[in-house]
Amino acid sequence: MTDLVACLSTGKGTWLEVSKLMKAEEWNKIYLIAPKFSMERFTHDKKFEFVEINPDAEVDDIKNKIIEQLKGRLGIDTAINLTSGSGKEHMAVISAAIALGSGIRLVTLKNNKMAEV
Repeated sequence: MTDLVACLSTGKGTWLEVSKLMKAEEWNKIYLIAPKFSMERFTHDKKFEFVEINPDAEVDDIKNKIIEQLKGRLGIDTAINLTSGSGKEHMAVISAAIALGSGIRLVTLKNNKMAEV
């Protein structure tokens, strides 16, 4: 079964897409890459875990923080959603998933269903 890794950071209206995407499939595990601000405000019916990052850090530092928190936890099939967040966060997420040996698929929401990009 597929794990979902999604950025949950900045971008007007992006939290709604992440929330709907979480409901759109039966995920093995859901990991939300988020700064403290998002962690303090986001809730959801589905079970998920936060991976805390500092969006002001350098890309390598963000990547290493993600690897540290997800090491040994991602499956071989990982769906990644980058609707929310900055390009720096997006690069760190993709690089961390690859470094952790996970096969990745970029996903979005289309007609309230998960769709690969």
